[in-house]
Amino acid sequence: MLLRYSLGREVEANAVEQAVRKALDDDELNGFGIRTADLGGSDSTSTVGDAVIRALTPLLNGLNIEDTQVPRIALASRPSGRRGMTITEKIIYHNAIGLNKTDTIKPGDMVCVNVDWTLASELTWVVMDKTYSQMGNPGVRRNDRFWLAIEHTVDPRIMDKPLTKHLVELSENFAKEVDLVDFYRPNFTILHTEFYRERAQPGQLIIGADSHSCSAGAVGALAMGMGAADVVMPLVTGETWLMVPETVEIRFVNKPQFGIGGKDIILEVLGKFGRNTVAFERSVEYTGPGLKYMSCDVRFACSNMATEFGGIAGVCEADEITAAYIAHRKSPEHKNKSMYFKADEDAQYAASYTVDLSQIKPLVALNPSPDNVVPATEAAGLKLDGVFIGACTTGEEDLIMAGLVLEAGLKKGLVPVNAKHRRVTPGSVPILAKLRRLGLIDVYQKAGFTIGAPGCSYCLGVAADIAGEGEVWLSSQNRNFKNRMGPGSIANLSSAATVAASSFNMTVTDPTELVNMIDQDRYHKIMNEWLDKPGDFVYSEPNPTFVSESEQIAKGSATGSSGQSGEQNIISVLVQRFEDNVDTDAIIPAQFMPGVSDEDLGTHVFQHVRPEFREKVKQGYTIVVAGIGFGSGSSREEAPRALKGSGIKAVIAKSYAFIYSRNQPNMALLGIILKDERFYELAQEGSTVNVNLEGRVVECGGEKFSFNLSLMEERLINGGGVTEMYKKYGNQLFRAAISANPDAFLSKGACEDTAKSQLSW
Repeated sequence: MLLRYSLGREVEANAVEQAVRKALDDDELNGFGIRTADLGGSDSTSTVGDAVIRALTPLLNGLNIEDTQVPRIALASRPSGRRGMTITEKIIYHNAIGLNKTDTIKPGDMVCVNVDWTLASELTWVVMDKTYSQMGNPGVRRNDRFWLAIEHTVDPRIMDKPLTKHLVELSENFAKEVDLVDFYRPNFTILHTEFYRERAQPGQLIIGADSHSCSAGAVGALAMGMGAADVVMPLVTGETWLMVPETVEIRFVNKPQFGIGGKDIILEVLGKFGRNTVAFERSVEYTGPGLKYMSCDVRFACSNMATEFGGIAGVCEADEITAAYIAHRKSPEHKNKSMYFKADEDAQYAASYTVDLSQIKPLVALNPSPDNVVPATEAAGLKLDGVFIGACTTGEEDLIMAGLVLEAGLKKGLVPVNAKHRRVTPGSVPILAKLRRLGLIDVYQKAGFTIGAPGCSYCLGVAADIAGEGEVWLSSQNRNFKNRMGPGSIANLSSAATVAASSFNMTVTDPTELVNMIDQDRYHKIMNEWLDKPGDFVYSEPNPTFVSESEQIAKGSATGSSGQSGEQNIISVLVQRFEDNVDTDAIIPAQFMPGVSDEDLGTHVFQHVRPEFREKVKQGYTIVVAGIGFGSGSSREEAPRALKGSGIKAVIAKSYAFIYSRNQPNMALLGIILKDERFYELAQEGSTVNVNLEGRVVECGGEKFSFNLSLMEERLINGGGVTEMYKKYGNQLFRAAISANPDAFLSKGACEDTAKSQLSW
């Protein structure tokens, strides 16, 4: 409405409109709930005005910062001679900093990049706050590009708990300190839900302090989860570092049968290709003609669970469906910065695989792995103690479909058996409101479900909802690792529709019969409400920020030693041996986070799965040797901190999960990748291993094995981690870490002596 009277200042007028809306919205909608007499309240006009100013100030501060930024304009066509690129490579290239005009990028290159958004929850902010405080509370780069939502550990039933109150207070204080625009109070939205729905745009580079930050890839963004300290750096500096990943293509073809949603599709991918296999340490791009049959919510589930697949990101090719979804948003600010990138025909994928959507049936991933996938008909009859519909991977479309399945079952005459646990937790208040408007909340309740306040609920098992020991559950969440829903719990995964069908008799049930009873015209009318706005878009090409010849700084090699004396960089220790795919839930269970120190975290390392671990560390077993996928699962940087705090000197593995691999050097813990099977034949439990960091050699059983470690990683480890590096180099720490002349980036007042090694060997 205010835009009609903008006087040519549309951006400012839009900010005023947002501020008025926030002042009037109820607390449940994350507003101030101001009500004058004509609106049924008793607030004065001046109270309304004060509230509008309070809501407007952060928005105007953000606009002031925006005015100082040089816009990065995409190109209309591909420059002659540039190598073919994937979508992932184009987004990284467009955001790259300090490239020469002749530079391109390819997998394996180390680059500094601008970051569009950072994300965090209260559970990750408490860890980020520690890093932020150690940095001297330097403020944020942009108060309008940090999304902070309180949702992991909160529930109306436990808000009086000391830990919950502490976590909420920390987030509230920070939001006030930096004048945060996008701060969401308890139980308004799961971190990823409304961010994907209302903020993320195609072509953006997004970094979140949660492994499911990749969810925003549903709209064509490159979104990656990282550790808490890793996210503080772009929050403060606007920049981070990336090693350009390889990209794997999952190409969808044909049309899925009615009722097959995003969860069934991603479970098909996981079951067909396996966890931490073809996608491991790669970006996943979802493409192909089948995308036109996949709504943004369907794509959301596939992007969300790219992390379960083992990928660092899950990028859906943005198209007219994406454009229509983005166009439906109220705020122009969050739809007019979209850049639609498409992979070049000669893009070099590490691998490309085809998935036929028409062949997918309802699926179930059996405990304890998301890739232990079987048809729902094969799992049918499995008795259940609890059913849960919710978590970030379960979108609005899934909740509607599940509600219609329940409605069909009730109309058929099915009567829910007595059960202790039936719960549905919508991902956000706006979704909850829509379910109410459609009458589906009543359906859920008639089918025996209790309705939860938006939040992570059973998916993480750290708030009010915790599954009991030995209880068997079917859930529409994204992870079914051991102890994920609670110590000793047994989780199985499926679509929300399958959970709904299974809830009547509390046994796993194929939902197809009930799905076929749904009025498809009614369903499509509900789901296509947002298609009333056109989806106009054009594909663009990346255009990075190049440096002038006078500004060029020689960069160091991607590998090689920093040249420091390596005398102290040699250790000789005993091995603790682990298997493949050791996840961060196993390394440090969520209930012991965030911990008061690394040493405190170290007292709980591997507590549920290997309680003897800490005692063996005291006996000198201070090197971990593992297989593929070490550190998979949640993004928690507490994992390397717990290992380091317990006394572990280094970790050697065949491969690491992407987020964990970054967390190790960021927390100054040495991680080594060795793929030689001979080493693992020799390095058994109790074997002696010698590590020479400067020489890049590991010795075991009289044999030597070479390894690579980038200059970036070595400088972070020797520099004491990202926090200490920030103290020395300020906002340019990442540029310094890859430079042949890091002292050129010394921050004002920083010591000009080379930092002494922080390795406690």
